[in-house]
Amino acid sequence: MESRYLRKFLGQCLSQALADVVKFQPVDPIEYLAFWLYKYKKNMVAEKMRQMELTQLQGEQELARIEEETSKQLKEEELLFQQQQLELEMQEKERQRLEELEKQKLDMEMQERERLFLEQLEEPESSQVEQSGEEEHVAEIPIEVDGLNKTLAEISNKYGAPNLSRVEELDETTISEAGLESDRDGKEQ
Repeated sequence: MESRYLRKFLGQCLSQALADVVKFQPVDPIEYLAFWLYKYKKNMVAEKMRQMELTQLQGEQELARIEEETSKQLKEEELLFQQQQLELEMQEKERQRLEELEKQKLDMEMQERERLFLEQLEEPESSQVEQSGEEEHVAEIPIEVDGLNKTLAEISNKYGAPNLSRVEELDETTISEAGLESDRDGKEQ
């Protein structure tokens, strides 16, 4: 058992030390052997420390490599995210531009409808004025044109359009005749 212990812990060390004692044949072989063993011990501790530092360095290098890959991946994801944001902003701007164009188109259509409506209103009035000048005693019948008796809100079908009430215009000839009759009644009394 003792020989196993000596072989396990001192076998290689002691055999190398004794080989150096034989090789150099120092004046004091016991002192030489003691210093050689101390030096061997320092070298073994230094080798263990170097191995530990090497292992630690490799671990740190691996962590640095992983961190670098992670930061590279994060930068790529951030770049991708920025590109997606830019695309979304471009799509939003395009959507707003299209909405604005559609709004302008609808406004132009509304203006055109209003213009046509006003033209249609003016045409019957001018024909009524001409007829009333020629024949004062004939009562005029209002001409119903599709859309003339509708309000602006009904024509536009747009939310927020003003809802103006209809104003019926009285025939001027009937007003003047009613006024003349009331004047005659007043004079007769």
